[in-house]
Amino acid sequence: MLPAIQGYFTTDGQPPAEPPQLDARLTPIGFTGGVLAVGTGVSVMHETDLLCAALGTPRFNDPALDRLAREQGAASAWLRAWVETGAGAARSASGRFSVVVIDTRARRCWMAVDRFGVLPLCHAAAEGLFAFSDRADCVPIAGRTINPQALFDYLFFHQIPAPETLFAGIARLPAAHALRFEGGRARSEPYWQPAFEEPAGGDFQALRREFLDIVERSVAEDAAGRDVGAFLSGGTDSSTVSGMLCKVLGRPARTYSIGFDASGYDEMAYARIAARHFGTEHHEYYVTPEDLLEGIPLVATHFDQPFGNSSAVPAWICARRAREDGVERLLAGDGGDELFGGNSRYAKQRVFSWYDAVPQGLARRVIEPALALPALSRLPLLRKGASYVEQARVPLPERTEMYNLLLRLGLDKVFEPDFLAAVDAGHPSQMQRETWQSVQAGSLINRMLAFDWKYTLADNDLPKVVGATRLAEVEVAFPLLSDALVNFSLRLPPEWKLKGLTLRWFFKQALKDFLPPEIIAKKKHGFGLPFGVWAVSHEGLSRMSTRALESFGARGIVREDFLRRLVTELLPAHPGYYGEMVWIVMMLEHWLAAHHPTSAAVA
Repeated sequence: MLPAIQGYFTTDGQPPAEPPQLDARLTPIGFTGGVLAVGTGVSVMHETDLLCAALGTPRFNDPALDRLAREQGAASAWLRAWVETGAGAARSASGRFSVVVIDTRARRCWMAVDRFGVLPLCHAAAEGLFAFSDRADCVPIAGRTINPQALFDYLFFHQIPAPETLFAGIARLPAAHALRFEGGRARSEPYWQPAFEEPAGGDFQALRREFLDIVERSVAEDAAGRDVGAFLSGGTDSSTVSGMLCKVLGRPARTYSIGFDASGYDEMAYARIAARHFGTEHHEYYVTPEDLLEGIPLVATHFDQPFGNSSAVPAWICARRAREDGVERLLAGDGGDELFGGNSRYAKQRVFSWYDAVPQGLARRVIEPALALPALSRLPLLRKGASYVEQARVPLPERTEMYNLLLRLGLDKVFEPDFLAAVDAGHPSQMQRETWQSVQAGSLINRMLAFDWKYTLADNDLPKVVGATRLAEVEVAFPLLSDALVNFSLRLPPEWKLKGLTLRWFFKQALKDFLPPEIIAKKKHGFGLPFGVWAVSHEGLSRMSTRALESFGARGIVREDFLRRLVTELLPAHPGYYGEMVWIVMMLEHWLAAHHPTSAAVA
């Protein structure tokens, strides 16, 4: 995959003894001691000692800057903002962007990414050199090696959370962060953090009108200037975006849905309900095992580091079909759950939080010892009570990982002893605790939402959709994550997001007269992939996954006996459950086989 931005410079201004290799397909801009190389679609501005490269379509708060961006390109506006405000320049813009500013005389650099890190930037500083790229695997440093901790974290999270990357010494700038490199040192910090206002109530009708207006404007802005379509899964988010797209276009919008001919995995019926309700020009396709045989190697090796979200392949298939129809940009519905409280785990964690209200003395002296009695533990209802107490006693965010597949299987049964000894098994929990503690919110629901803005959106769902659509050569936009809608969500009463145990109460009430009632009432499903079922029943997928796991077993990371048992016993017995483990190992092996064929690449 071609990087969009790539570059380096030396901290002393002297040419490096061995100039880093840059992609020859990019356009280089040389300066003393360094090079900036850019691809098509990158805005560039060079003024005296200042050099700027920018991606995306930022909107600037200052009308003069916004006009400059439209007339001369985003890089010109960024350069002026940086000259006027320095490190505060990122706060002057909204929308999707990444930007790099190099002071070629002072040997310093500033870079920033948008609130959700949709357009990433990665960087490394070593031996008098600062290097960067929008792809982790394209940061131009010599002797790139794999970080074992990142491999462990990938198998834990099914992706690698920022600021970590797979490569030792290379970091990804986290969402809503800016970085300053000066005096040979790099320092990144957030330029924006969500500050929830948390009012007790409000004027529902006024807020409803404001909400609908923001959603419509966000869809209109993202639909402008392109031959546009929309993903349509049949959920509330994609249905809202699809319906609004029809409204702003004044004609039927092109919508695209993916289905699976497997029991329990298909929700095409809801997509059809939404398509009929809004009168979209609807396109649907049923994914087959043969599609996966084609797509798995392509998608796995397309990402700049291993990525295990199993929805990436169906998303690519959907985007590819849209591209074949001439669609240039797809609107996606990601973000509604995480802004307005739509994930079932939010209600589940509220139930567990009620245990905190039990007086500690009563809980410790009476309830917990009683539930631990062997005679009582055999009663089904009390077994559930004991399980509830066991989970409720674990604080957040650790409680969310109690059913993590690695932890349930047992780390010592999964990993080779030498590999496990070389990593910190507590590192994922430490990262999550730090994120949880940094959230500025008083209510449980808002804490969980802000936590998910990183781990569910910025690190997982958005890279999935961006990566899949780029492979299909289609742009993507996320109108439900517009800065205006994010800011609106910060002002909503917490109880309007999770009302008792009712998920996204305000969102559904506000859209009650817009969406069909079946969509409002449906339970969340999504692009579930029946990979485990097919890996057992389809000869080609069975052979592909078995070979990938056998190859991975030779790398000294996961125990070979566990991988054999996974394929021969666990997967056939519970394909829906263990299929996810097979998938993430298979995708990792495909990536490593293409980029680092031997285990010697591990540092």
